[in-house]
Amino acid sequence: MKVDVFKIPQAAPDDLSGLINLVAQGVIDPKTIVAIMGKTEGNGCVNDFTRGFAVATLKGYLQPLITPALADQIVYVMSGGTEGVLSPHMTVFTRQLENLEGSTQLGLTLGVYHTRDFLVDEIGTLTMVNVVADGVRRAISAAHISPQDVHFVQIKCPLLTASRNAQSNNTITQDSYKSMAYSRGASALGVALALGEIPPGKLTAADICTNYDLYSSVASTSAGVELKNCEILVLGNSPNSHSNYRIGHSVMAHALDIDAVTRAIESAQGSTDSIVNVLAKAEASPSGDILGRRHTMLDDSDINHTRMARAVVGAVVAAAVQDPMVYISGGSEHQGPPGGGPIAMISELPPPLQN
Repeated sequence: MKVDVFKIPQAAPDDLSGLINLVAQGVIDPKTIVAIMGKTEGNGCVNDFTRGFAVATLKGYLQPLITPALADQIVYVMSGGTEGVLSPHMTVFTRQLENLEGSTQLGLTLGVYHTRDFLVDEIGTLTMVNVVADGVRRAISAAHISPQDVHFVQIKCPLLTASRNAQSNNTITQDSYKSMAYSRGASALGVALALGEIPPGKLTAADICTNYDLYSSVASTSAGVELKNCEILVLGNSPNSHSNYRIGHSVMAHALDIDAVTRAIESAQGSTDSIVNVLAKAEASPSGDILGRRHTMLDDSDINHTRMARAVVGAVVAAAVQDPMVYISGGSEHQGPPGGGPIAMISELPPPLQN
């Protein structure tokens, strides 16, 4: 497998000029695109329609090029919110499986999977956990790696709205915003279950968005109104890779944990000059303090705490790698320890030495 990674700046959620140019130049074959992750400039909350707008624009461009069926097989993960210095962009992952030449090395590999659509009363429940866990296992198999080789699992998951809640009397919550947390949390626990981070049988329904001692160290989940299923992207390393990229990860213990950024770079065996993109989760510490100091992110009724957390972690990461075009996603329920979250680095490998 040969995986390539392209980080493309965007002037707006529907700005595809960078992608179009790379396709026109023959740098990207659209038939090889398997996943697109984007940071869009909405509020990242329930009514952030920049995510769906971006996906619809991408599909409208790709469908005539590669057929609607192939365009629908792509995993689209749009994360809303570019607060602070975060710069809107998309990251395009391509995968080539045939006509590969040259030697292999420890490099990036990936697998994708689309779950079935969820019933509204399944969102945020153990049923969702188990369906996601099965999907993650399938994506790991498609990546031709073992669970211990996984460095990041990105999932886009659904949420509940008032109209969706009206379909059932048994939804996990009637609060649309809280449903985002339940969906993210259940999806993350599905990752933890699939990777063996949680022993089988230990997880109960009461643990979801309650027992934060249970979490995945590599899960990143993002909820949106634009879908009803979960779209799963597994990223890892394989010694049989033809890719010129490698991924590594660490876990931030809190929003200011710059040492975790350094550890992630070292895990990817890269340097700040070789980093293609940073993928990280952000959360306002539920304890109400950071490094022993009180914070007010959870008490502000004007600005949602997920937006503040993205701005804080975005600034820390951008300062460390000297690039504000990084993927920071808010809301890290069961994604790393409370107040922290997983952080992954994708680095470009140096060219092989010539004999």
